[in-house]
Amino acid sequence: MDNRKIGYILTTGLVALAMGGSALGYLTGGMDEALAHLGYPKHFVVLLGTWKGLAALALAAPAFPRLKEWAYAGLAFTFSGAIVAHLSAGDGIGSTIPPLVFLGLTAASWALRPAHLTLAPAASEPSPMARARA
Repeated sequence: MDNRKIGYILTTGLVALAMGGSALGYLTGGMDEALAHLGYPKHFVVLLGTWKGLAALALAAPAFPRLKEWAYAGLAFTFSGAIVAHLSAGDGIGSTIPPLVFLGLTAASWALRPAHLTLAPAASEPSPMARARA
């Protein structure tokens, strides 16, 4: 097993495990007070918890590259939104460290994913790099 594959497994496993645990906290009410501090209403907490749980399952699945792309995008939105929410609530720069770390782990997982889990451009469509050169 090469270093790239090990890196992918570790980063993906950490993100999936953390998001699964986070989803449980959100859905069981364990995070209600902290999220209320950020101004999130209860119905949004349930929605976030559901999305995080589904993202964890998508990342842990051994296939489904398109579904994984959606999970990566959703987590990037979630973590960047958490950074803004903490700063807006006056929590200070230190509160942005956990979402920044998980944003980095998510980006690393995405960048290290094996070729069979990437989306190839459609055959009739030029790649973004080819369009940029044109």
